[in-house]
Amino acid sequence: MPELPEVETVRRTLEQLVTGKTIREVEVRLPRLIRRPDDAALFASLLEGSTIRGVGRRGKYLRILLDGWTLVSHLRMEGRYGLYRTGDPEEKHTHVIFRFTDGTEMRYRDVRQFGTMHLFERDRDLEEPPLNQLGLEPLDPAFTLQAFRGLVARRPTRIKPLLLDQRHIAGLGNIYVDEALHRAGIHPERSAASLRAAELARLHEAIVAVLSEAVEAGGSSVKSYMNGQGEAGLFQLRLMAYGRDGEPCLRCGTTIVKTVVGGRGTHFCPVCQKPKRRGTRVGRSRTGKGESGISPA
Repeated sequence: MPELPEVETVRRTLEQLVTGKTIREVEVRLPRLIRRPDDAALFASLLEGSTIRGVGRRGKYLRILLDGWTLVSHLRMEGRYGLYRTGDPEEKHTHVIFRFTDGTEMRYRDVRQFGTMHLFERDRDLEEPPLNQLGLEPLDPAFTLQAFRGLVARRPTRIKPLLLDQRHIAGLGNIYVDEALHRAGIHPERSAASLRAAELARLHEAIVAVLSEAVEAGGSSVKSYMNGQGEAGLFQLRLMAYGRDGEPCLRCGTTIVKTVVGGRGTHFCPVCQKPKRRGTRVGRSRTGKGESGISPA
């Protein structure tokens, strides 16, 4: 599933490609992708004649800003937007087409068909589900060390599942949680309550740094992720932990281990990320490659 850096990269690309374009017609071929309104024909008719004014993001959701409307889109496993000329050959699994008055069209393709689209009156999306259920944006100025401590300190939950909970921090996923924990030297099964002040500070800094670096690199193309122009991300070349089970830690040379934490494949260095607290349960390692970080494009 695409995480914050991948969705932010798609946002930046789409903003360049489609801002200022006016929708002539919308064709919905897979109505169940449209969650609001629950009538795909109504969804299409409401958007026709609207001009795209910009593209935003909240957590892992895209916010396509139009005249009077906000289209909230979640790419899920393999959702992908692309801009084409009308008449260009179509790829399989193209489910929604936004045809513009200038002869171009934005196509939404989704092999797994897990993506969703919600249409709200302009800016009402931030006040209603799913966006009003999201936590702090980790690249927003409001994500201070003090705010982070308030979310994490004294919670008995294991730190990795806590960081993956979108109600606390929006946009973090499996890849970047593994990377941030490795960079901060914190075992993924430590309880949040066991983290000392210095460790919380290191983790806060690592989260912001890893996400910022990944955004600048265009995200991580672990499997199928590409941006709206068909370009792959490059941050996978800098991964220190995720997907590197069986390989030497780039810091100390110890073999990276894969385990399962909270139902998610988890990668860590048993030397750089020691449990440090008695009573911290360490999961049994498993062989094989890590979970896929399948992304949009």
